[in-house]
Amino acid sequence: MELKDAITGRRSIRKFKPDAIEKKVLTEILEDCRWTPSWGNTQPWELFVLTGPALESYRKASKEKMESGEIFSPEVPMPEEWPEHMKKRYAGLGRVVLTAQGIAREDKAARVQFYKEMHAFFGAPCLVIAAVPKDTRLEYAMLDIGLILQTLCLAAYDRGIGSCIMAVSVGYPDLLRKVLPVPADRRIIMGVALGYPDTDFPLNRFPRERAKLEDFVTWVS
Repeated sequence: MELKDAITGRRSIRKFKPDAIEKKVLTEILEDCRWTPSWGNTQPWELFVLTGPALESYRKASKEKMESGEIFSPEVPMPEEWPEHMKKRYAGLGRVVLTAQGIAREDKAARVQFYKEMHAFFGAPCLVIAAVPKDTRLEYAMLDIGLILQTLCLAAYDRGIGSCIMAVSVGYPDLLRKVLPVPADRRIIMGVALGYPDTDFPLNRFPRERAKLEDFVTWVS
């Protein structure tokens, strides 16, 4: 696969087939991730791979917490405000996600069901959780985590495996620490769902939008 094809073809998958990913394939993907650049070659990341019964247990517990109304408490606070142009894009994605499924705005039951699926990580057979030491400079560590997760997603796509970077997967860190050996001196940053895409599902096929170059590039000469 050409690099450009991976960059432009990879997309967030919101329904996965139940087929497990062979450990050999996951290992190959993680081997590729070793070559991710980082600030000063510090490589601050730690990845935890969750599959099988442990993932099913966490998936079930996550849905139950969502249904009980427990508030998110991620170790990296969720953004509460956005500049107007970013807010518009975020809201636009929300509308597309519901429209692609034929969910009307007033259909609260259908929206709740979708949120349940989100908290079940869209049925992914693998969840990779990224963490960093708490004593690192978070600004640079977050940059490095973004880099390695991009590598993870592209390496997976190269092997026919879909991905979805999901803040919802780390919204209940105390629960997550019950199924993963994350040391107390580590900060849980983000999770990525991995699996083979259900290509017939509308949310895995809707047209994506990206800003034009002139919206974010300034040329100086």
